[in-house]
Amino acid sequence: MISKGLIGKSELIVSEQDTAAAVGSGTLNVLATPKVAALMELTAWKSLGDGLEEGATTVGTFLSLSHLAPTPVGARVQCESCLEEINGKELTFRLTASDGSGIIARAEHKRVIVNTARFLSKAESRTN
Repeated sequence: MISKGLIGKSELIVSEQDTAAAVGSGTLNVLATPKVAALMELTAWKSLGDGLEEGATTVGTFLSLSHLAPTPVGARVQCESCLEEINGKELTFRLTASDGSGIIARAEHKRVIVNTARFLSKAESRTN
């Protein structure tokens, strides 16, 4: 069962592949903003666990992210999501990511519950 207040947690040990230099979002060997975004989406998605009906999943539709501090390679980043609002099939999460020195990012993220088969069929039809 999915309900307001649902908490999710994930973590990442920053590797060379997670840096701005490696992903092409900058030149520095610090955690890249696209990797922070991916961690936040993962955390929200994983928080739903087995709470969806069979044949359903969620897809991300919105992410407003503030990347506030640099994180070096080797650091542990912990991300936490909280399901703040349920509006029909739309789920709104608030997220924070922290390293050993404090908060590095905050975000609002929306996901929509979809039927997996219908969604994939719709995606496939866009290539024809």
